[in-house]
Amino acid sequence: MTTEPFKNVHLLTQSNQLLGLYTIIRDRNTPRPDFIFYADRIIRLLVEEGLNHLPVKPLTVRTHTDKPFDGVSFMGKICGVSIVRAGESMEEGLRDCCRSVRIGKILIQRDEETAQPKLFFEKLPDDIAQRYVFLLDPMLATGGSAIMATDVLIKRGVKPERIYFLNLICSKEGIDKYHAAFPDVKIVTGAIDEGLDENRYLVPGLGDFGDRYYCL
Repeated sequence: MTTEPFKNVHLLTQSNQLLGLYTIIRDRNTPRPDFIFYADRIIRLLVEEGLNHLPVKPLTVRTHTDKPFDGVSFMGKICGVSIVRAGESMEEGLRDCCRSVRIGKILIQRDEETAQPKLFFEKLPDDIAQRYVFLLDPMLATGGSAIMATDVLIKRGVKPERIYFLNLICSKEGIDKYHAAFPDVKIVTGAIDEGLDENRYLVPGLGDFGDRYYCL
């Protein structure tokens, strides 16, 4: 379940379980194995919620008692697109929910001369324009990388309303900047932080997600 604090922003219900998970991953003393385990739990919740927003059509099946059950089936195909490297941490959570899901990758790094995001690499499914896309990146701070990645998707023919941007933590500033560019993309997040510090890091944040997941 989610609430919608802003248009096209779906925030996971702030249950005690979820707040407990965020307490663990935000704690700077949490060791890397625990950080990975509990971050993965949140990622799974985000993926499940993203799936809740996909369109469905009615489907009636017969059970083992030879009775009908009126259910639904998903419409269309999906794929995940991770923003390398931190976004790759969310791929397994998507695979856990969607067997044999296609995964694309976009590499964006900051240009040291201009301090602006720069596209270095993209590898996407050939039929991505016909799919619903889960864009994966754990953090939405300034929005620069997410905007560039979304622009890549749209130039490949993906309709904005078919894109779902999944992240663990975002800022209101990042949301505003991202939706100023792409108002029809749905954001599914677990936390909205109070803002950014002078170094443009999320506050209270959790540090560098990629470093804590892969390195430390």
